[in-house]
Parts: sequence; structure tokens; C-alpha cells
Amino acid sequence: MSESSGEPNRLIHETSPYLQQHAYNPVDWYPWGEAAFTEAQKSQRPIFLSVGYSACHWCHVMERESFEHPQIAALMNDWFVNVKVDREERPDVDQLFMTAVQLVTGQGGWPMSVFLTPAGEPFFGGTYWPPVSRHGMLGFADILQRIHTYWEQHREECLAKGSELTQALQELQQQQHHKSTLTENLLEHAEKKILEAADWKHGGMGSAPKFPHPIDLKLLLRTWQRFGNEKSLEFVRLTLDKMGTGGIYDHLGGGFARYSTDERWLVPHFEKMLYDNAQLIPVYLEVYGLCAEERYREIVEETIEFIDREMTSAEGGFYSTLDADSEGEEGRFYVWSPAEIQELLGADTDLFCAVYDVSAGGNWEGKTILQRILNRDQTAEKFPSGDTESRLKYCRQILLEAREHRIRPGRDEKILLAWNGLMLSAIAQAATVLDNPQMNTMAERCADFLLTRLQRGDGRYWHSYKDGQAKVTGFLDDYACLIDGLREVSLLTGRTDLMQHAIRAAEQMIDQFYDEELGAFFYTPHDHERMITRIRDQYDNAIPSGTNLAIHALLQLGLLLERPDFVEVGRNALDTISGTMLHQPTGMCQALLALDLLLDPPDVLLVCLPSSEQTETLQQLLTTIQRNRLSVIWDRTSQQDWTKLSDRFANQTCRDGQMTAYLCHQHGCETPWIGQENILTGLTQYIKKSRPS
Repeated sequence: MSESSGEPNRLIHETSPYLQQHAYNPVDWYPWGEAAFTEAQKSQRPIFLSVGYSACHWCHVMERESFEHPQIAALMNDWFVNVKVDREERPDVDQLFMTAVQLVTGQGGWPMSVFLTPAGEPFFGGTYWPPVSRHGMLGFADILQRIHTYWEQHREECLAKGSELTQALQELQQQQHHKSTLTENLLEHAEKKILEAADWKHGGMGSAPKFPHPIDLKLLLRTWQRFGNEKSLEFVRLTLDKMGTGGIYDHLGGGFARYSTDERWLVPHFEKMLYDNAQLIPVYLEVYGLCAEERYREIVEETIEFIDREMTSAEGGFYSTLDADSEGEEGRFYVWSPAEIQELLGADTDLFCAVYDVSAGGNWEGKTILQRILNRDQTAEKFPSGDTESRLKYCRQILLEAREHRIRPGRDEKILLAWNGLMLSAIAQAATVLDNPQMNTMAERCADFLLTRLQRGDGRYWHSYKDGQAKVTGFLDDYACLIDGLREVSLLTGRTDLMQHAIRAAEQMIDQFYDEELGAFFYTPHDHERMITRIRDQYDNAIPSGTNLAIHALLQLGLLLERPDFVEVGRNALDTISGTMLHQPTGMCQALLALDLLLDPPDVLLVCLPSSEQTETLQQLLTTIQRNRLSVIWDRTSQQDWTKLSDRFANQTCRDGQMTAYLCHQHGCETPWIGQENILTGLTQYIKKSRPS
């Protein structure tokens, strides 16, 4: 990142931390917008578009090597109109031009570097380029020279290439596999394909680099429930165990890094993303409910504590990312030496070093990334005296406190609606299962913050918020994730106002993003700025696609509240992508989760509570349910608002002044269970029947 010296460029006025990192580059950067395209049209210079994000290690490298290099910056300024984009702030721009780069080069990544015509059509692109040619790789300075020369001498060919790529992008957005039938055969086929890619030694999919793929794991839990294939549950547990003991997990501070650079989860790419942790929490939580093993619960609690401590704003929203680098080195904040451990832990040094793989030679570049190599039983066997787990917990706390005095990695304090919706849902689920009041408070604060700060005057939503300023109209995944998060917090707290906001957001999402003729969602709203094509966002990536999230959110809400309009749109959009679900199932896992929901809608348990009633025993039993199969609503007699949301809740009140539970299926409710004892008996029998045999 450049030093704050000299005159800043236009990015100094932006709120994005990534753009502000480039505000003192000698490059005459423009933010994405009309001014850049007007200048390109006026000067007839091509646009150089650079897309990255604040936690991106190679983005920082290219900045230091090229964008801070006076001679390279001079070439950029003389020959191009230069545009900087934060991919997290403008995912629409990122998705569109990443697809173009992949068409040109066969691969993608960040930093993304694209050359556009003044009309915004891409004609050449790539990712990271070194400043000068080396090791057979063309250097950025040489690329600038060649592109400039070709533009001056063969401009018509550049324009023709731009038109050709634009047409290919437009055709790609319309491309669709022939439809398949929406049956459980699609789920069985997807389970088979995921397990074929499974690494049965280390967990996870494929080899290095290895990403967590939480949505794949969640789908395997659904197919295990449906088909009873024990291999699916076995693989999920293997992956969670290997990740939870590996270096990708922060054993001191909680939370997961973005991915592992090796196949055994030891060496992470040290950046921490909100969305990864938001998606992993529910998977660990669900397996904890199945297996009741403390290590899964601890990972959930520690990860949420990390979010609360390091990723939560004073207003209650969640920040986006933590950088991989500190003091100019990747991972420096997180690694240890035996001498540092000895100085801090004293008599417990041998125990800690044996358990967490700390050695003189280290396990990464002469230092140690903490990974747990002895499980609880092995630890107790090797160190039989005393409560080793309590001692290790104390050791971790000592090291965490010491680590807090190091120079911290940078933090991107943008608050993004979609990522916050994911985390909001995760924390609300955890608060429900673990009956944790602090998590309950976190979820409510975030929900209220999003509705206060990211809701527009017309009731629609913004995408991004920072420094008191909300900007960029919300995208499809913003709405879908918000709907899901608000629904979860409403179920957690009994606040019907949050469910009403979820309903309105769903209605807006259909109005702004759904094309009834196509039976499909677009990623951008109908009134979004015109770009060379309107993108559909069809495939799951690091977070699920906006389309698949929207379908799932509508089906969950529609089935819960008996809204046939929501269910119909969700079903039609699912039918449109059914062929893709068959031919590319590993890119459509969120849609397959929606299909599982559609084929077997969850039951609903409405628990009406006299205000003084105690529920600890009932809540403990509810931690064992499969929450995708049963939605639980807590309704205290002081509220009585659920009847306004759905006719299915009409006349469901406390009977005889006692706690009363109503178990409802899609077409009616059973005779109510009156009194806590009867509820516990009925629920116990229900859980036994609903478990896979």
C-alpha cells in the first residue's frame, strides 16, 4: 500500500478501504462511473480496468511493483483511462469482466486486469502481471506498450474483438441446459459427484489449493438425511475435523482463513473473510446437533466470539475482511517460535508445543502455524496429570492476549448487506441451538442496524455501508441473504416486525430482479445502470449464486408462511435451472438445497408461552432437531402477532393458561400438545421418527 505522500488522486473521495489504499498511487485512477467513460470517449483512449479487494495479497504485490512505480504509472496515465474497482463493492462489475477474462485466458483471479474500449467492451485481459518480463511471463510495462501500439495501429481490430467478446458474454447469460425433472434423482446424482471429488485422507475437495466448500458439505448432510448414505455424513465429519484441527483454523482467536495452500489444511492463505465463517458456522452447528461432540460446539462459539471481538462495528454491523499481510509479510501476525511460547507459557510449554506442533524448525518457513496434532484422548494419554484441556484453554488465552500486542493485519470495514445477511442467519441459528443470550443480542443488533442504515428512503436496500455512508443499490444476493437473516432472527426472538421486513424484501426482490417471461432472476435490479450485458449469476462460488440464494430464500419464507406466490416464483426459477443442476451439480449446491426443501417442506412448531414459563428443558431438546426439517416459532402471549403474517397461525394460543405447542405440516396442524410434559413427550417421538434410520 502506498504511503500518504504527494497529491492524492480521485480515489481519496471514496469510502472503500481498497480504493483508498490506492489514493496516493501516481496512477491517475478513476472510480467506476460515468466520468471515466466520458473521458475515454473524449480522448479516444482505451480503459485499463483493475479489480481487486483489500485483503488480496497479490493485489498488494501488483500495487507495490507497478502502480507505485513512477515510470509505469506515467505510461498508464499517458495511454489509458485507468479505473480502480473494489470487487466487494461492485460485484456486478467484477462478475461481468471476470467472465470476460476467463473467456480470453481460460482462468481468472485477482488482481484482475482488463483493457476495455471507450464504450466499455473488453478486448484483452488477465490477472497479476509482474512489472517487467521474467521467467517467461510478460511484464506489465511491456503489455502496456503492446496494447498502446496495437490500439494506435489496429484500432478497428481492438473494437471488433471488444464487440465479439461482448456478444459472447451476452450469449453466455442466455445459455441454459435443457430442463430436467425436479425430483430427488438430482440430489442423488449431486451426492455421487461430490463424493467422487472427495479427499478421503485429508477431507475437502480435490487437492491444493483447498477451499472449505461449506455449501457442498451442507448438501451432503441433506442427502444423508434423505438417502441414509453413511459415507456422506462420514465425509462431512472428516472434513470438519481436519479443518478444525488444521492451520486454516485460528486456534487462538477463532475463525477460519479463506483457504489452504496445501491439501492438508496446514498453511492458510491468511486472509479471513466474513462470508466463509458465516457459511461454516451452520455446518459445524448442524453436526454438533447430530453428534453432540464438544469440539464442534467450541468451534462455533470461538468463531462467533472472533466475529464479535474483531469484526463487529460499534453500530452492530459486521466488517468484511481481515488482511493476510501485516508488516509487509503474509501470515506474520499468526505464526510462532518455541522461544516465544516458552517465554509466555513457562511450565506449560511442553504440553502446548506437543499438542499444537510447535518445534524448533517450525512447520512453515522456519516458524510454526498452530495446528492441533494430538486429539483429546491422545493428549490425556501423553499428559496424564491434571485437566489438560483446561490448561490448554488457559495457554491459548495467554497467547491470544500476547498476539494482540503485535501489529495487526488491515481490516476492511465496509459493511456489505449480503455478507451481513449470511452472518446474521448463522449467529441466529447458533443462538437458537446453543441458547446463548449474547449471540441473541448480536443477531438483533445487526438486524436493526441493517434495517436502519442500509434501507433506502423508498424501502429498498443499499449494498454497502461505511463511515456513515450507504452506497450502491442492492444486488440480488443482498436481498436473498437479508431475507434469510431476518427470517432466522424473527424465529429466534419472536419479533414479527422482522418477519414483516423479510416479506417486503421478498416482494421487492421479485419486483426488481425476476423476469417472469424467462422464469429467471437477474443479478442487478431493473433500474440498474446500463452495462454491456445484464448478468444472471448462475453458479455458486465462494458464496452461493444470487439466483440460487434467491430461490432458496423464497421457498423457505413461502413454505413457512404459506405464501403460494413466493413458492411459485421459487419453483419456476428452479425449473429454469434444472438442467444445469443435472449437468453441473457441484456448481449448483444452493439450488439443490432449495430442491430438497421443495420436495419435503419443513414442518412448523409454534410454541405459545405464558410470559413466566421456563423453557430450558424444551430448548435443550430442540438442539437435537434437524432445523431444515422443523421451523420453531416462539410466541409469548404478549405478542400474538403471528396470525397477521399467516392464516396457518390463526387461533393458535395458549390453552388452559399453559405452554402449548402446535405441530403443523403443509396442509394442517395436529392436535396441540398442552403443558411442557406433553410437549416434551410429543417432540421426543417426533424427533425419533424424523431421524435417518
